[in-house]
Amino acid sequence: MLTLLRRRARAAALALLAVAALALGTTSTAGASAAPAPAAAQGPTSVAYVEVNNNSMLNVGKYSLADGGGNVFDVAVIFAANINYDTGTGTAYLHFNENVQRVLDDAATQIRPLQQKGIKVVLSVLGNHEGAGFANFPSQQAASAFAGQLADTVTRYGLDGVDFDDEYADYGNNGTGQPNDSSFVHLVTALRADLPGKIISLYNIGPAAARLSYGGVDVSSAFDYAWNPYYGSWQVPAVGLPKEKLSPAAVEIGRTAPGTVADLARRTVSEGYGVYLTYNLDGSDRSGDVSAFTRELYGSDAVYTP
Repeated sequence: MLTLLRRRARAAALALLAVAALALGTTSTAGASAAPAPAAAQGPTSVAYVEVNNNSMLNVGKYSLADGGGNVFDVAVIFAANINYDTGTGTAYLHFNENVQRVLDDAATQIRPLQQKGIKVVLSVLGNHEGAGFANFPSQQAASAFAGQLADTVTRYGLDGVDFDDEYADYGNNGTGQPNDSSFVHLVTALRADLPGKIISLYNIGPAAARLSYGGVDVSSAFDYAWNPYYGSWQVPAVGLPKEKLSPAAVEIGRTAPGTVADLARRTVSEGYGVYLTYNLDGSDRSGDVSAFTRELYGSDAVYTP
């Protein structure tokens, strides 16, 4: 897990994974040593969601701190895979549209270069209007089965974790059930058991985010991060995590006013929070927008390198 000091030193196992995948185009867990990651920079963890239907994941690695402090971004989120519903079997399943699938299949060129820079790459999972969601698994077995699909994907493609975004499920479609109190607790519990040491993050929205406790089990501590989903605003996620794992600030790059971006970053630091969330990083030179928060978080402008 990333720390408040944004330590980017890579564990030997991850370095081996990255080089092996570059050489073989797979997620092999063995290989030669990789080049060292950039020097660590001090300050909150910086997160960038990328809409891969329109933009490249590689954009995340094009920003560095002008003072030589390393990467701007610590976590890159692939947005987004989907939780779909099979009406024939009555079960939820993990679905990738062609753009997400392309990123995963091209992990050697779309994911490994970021990881070699010390940037974690996480897959976001989102509802798809089919009635299946994280909050309506009918049993612990069904929740665990979906957790297994997520874990298998992380392992197969050499990802660093999973992000939950409980939007657009349209609970009740296709005869599916409404949200229940046990579903998300079972899902997160199973996924944490399947993925020890990997990132599990929460986009703090939807019925699942409001159901983190069941039967004496509270899964808040199973998350590495939770963040505010409303861009251009400040809202502390109601999740039982320490401040260093929370992002009350959320901004959309290129659309949130630079003054607001800077104000939210300044508040992040002054109030002791450890994460700063950004959304919709595209392929343009956004160094001005990015510098609006890096000056406050890290005391440095951002540099864009095409």
